[in-house]
Amino acid sequence: QLQFAESGGGLVQPGGSLRLSCAASGSTLGASAIGWFRQAPGKGREEVACINVRTNFANFAYPVKGRFTFVGDDAENTVFLQMNNLKPEDTAVYYCVAVVASDGFCTYRKKATAEWGQGTQVTVST
Repeated sequence: QLQFAESGGGLVQPGGSLRLSCAASGSTLGASAIGWFRQAPGKGREEVACINVRTNFANFAYPVKGRFTFVGDDAENTVFLQMNNLKPEDTAVYYCVAVVASDGFCTYRKKATAEWGQGTQVTVST
């Protein structure tokens, strides 16, 4: 099973920044792409960003484009999502999961062998 653990969430004021971590738990064999998703209260899970860790190709959903980015991983099995200029509408539980990679790109399709983690809460509020 491919499983990752999220961390780095917290309470931040609008305009602030957070860096979320997605660390591998156990074997990551076959996890060539990682996707970030979020779920706000009362809403469905939505796509945020994905990265192909082999090619560094990254994609960002429109609501976060220009504000979120991936930063270099300090270890072989950790991906960091840097979130800048946070807005109240970014408030959600954030999840990372292994996603399908295709031709050096990433997709938002969860791999069949991947499991959702517990997520990390991000709250943007005054």
